[in-house]
Amino acid sequence: MADTELPQLYLVTPPQFELSVFPDQLSRVLDATEVACLRLELATRDEDTIARAADACREVAHARDIALVIADHLLLVEKLGLDGVHFTDGARQVRKARKELGNDPIVGAFCGTSNHDGMIAGEQGADYIAFGPVGESNLGTGAVAERDLFAWWSEMIEVPVVAEGGLTEALVRDLTSVTDFFCFGDEVWGEDDPVAALSALASARS
Repeated sequence: MADTELPQLYLVTPPQFELSVFPDQLSRVLDATEVACLRLELATRDEDTIARAADACREVAHARDIALVIADHLLLVEKLGLDGVHFTDGARQVRKARKELGNDPIVGAFCGTSNHDGMIAGEQGADYIAFGPVGESNLGTGAVAERDLFAWWSEMIEVPVVAEGGLTEALVRDLTSVTDFFCFGDEVWGEDDPVAALSALASARS
């Protein structure tokens, strides 16, 4: 990543939300701070619930030219008109996803703290690799992805890298020069004012 380019922002939905409230809240957040990608990541496995949430989020995201990917549900990408899939289990399904979806849809992989898994996912066609958590978080195993991992990756590997999990303003400042994306979820939705929370985190990049 060029030093002059700030990392882009990547937003993850809460694990559950009310369809009567969340789309408006999401709209306000996305209108206040520029976001490159949105990920639908729900706790439920109920396909009807996921489909209705995807419809609502897609309408909000696509109206702002923001890509919407879904966590793990490869079979729902085309069915729901989404832009791609994010795998939470590393490289295992990347090759299959790329074969089934073709070259255009986004395929991403969360690889915890393993640059080996990240390299395999990249070789198999992943568009980005996410490492984390970078702070206190229950993401993955909870083992922290250190700054050195991002520094090595951004210097040696062309596949974009995403920092995710337990981000704070201090960590954003520290990692800005070695990552391509910051991914926020609880850091935004867990606050009383999500608009202000994302704005503060975004501002820490400069």
